[in-house]
Amino acid sequence: MEIMQQKPVKDAKALLGDVPRHSVREVIAGKLAALISSGILSQGDALPSERELAISLSVSRETVRGSIAILAERGILLVTQGARTTVADADLSRTMAPGVIPQMDGPYGLKSVHEARLLVECRIGAEAARHATPQVLEAMRRSLAAQEACDDDPVRFLLADREFHGLLYNAAGNDVLADIAMSLHTHLLDHRRRIIAQPGAIGVSIEDHRAILSAIERRDVETTVTAVSAHVTRIYDTTRAFLEPQPD
Repeated sequence: MEIMQQKPVKDAKALLGDVPRHSVREVIAGKLAALISSGILSQGDALPSERELAISLSVSRETVRGSIAILAERGILLVTQGARTTVADADLSRTMAPGVIPQMDGPYGLKSVHEARLLVECRIGAEAARHATPQVLEAMRRSLAAQEACDDDPVRFLLADREFHGLLYNAAGNDVLADIAMSLHTHLLDHRRRIIAQPGAIGVSIEDHRAILSAIERRDVETTVTAVSAHVTRIYDTTRAFLEPQPD
């Protein structure tokens, strides 16, 4: 598969709009913190390199470096010269402002979460097919290319995957639905690292994302809803199979 050359989105406008550089770094810091809050990364785990993070997030390495510095100052990350940056503290309740990382209080059953995701994300998909801007579509293409460049690394993929879903949610133009969808997306995300590490799992998710993006680009509402529903159902099925005891 030919991989698109990765280039940061200029000033991160397609992702974040017109915001000061300091704010962009804070936003990216929040995205990195979400990896920890969701359980994808635990205390002692190493982050992907600055270059890999920049590709996955479609921003510059300078922005990533500034975001890491913010989290290091708050005691969340440990930066060591000549070594990979690691998670110093996985408890973000003391260091991140409320609402920075959307999440549900729970606990909720997997089936209930799945049904809620279907309702919310299918509506979002329909609205995204109608209203996604050229800038958002380009950012989604870059996110898809970043996923293809992950080399079967589950952490890198899940970071790019979260970006893709965030772009999809925001493309609908309803910030309340976007926050609800991201909260549902984050539920039980700690298990996804092991699920997505299974052979072929990343490739299947990329194909799902490609189908969603293709339908949105064509402004095909019905096909977008079908593609979103298939993707959400696949996540539910693989998570259920992972969590349920297997027969001897």
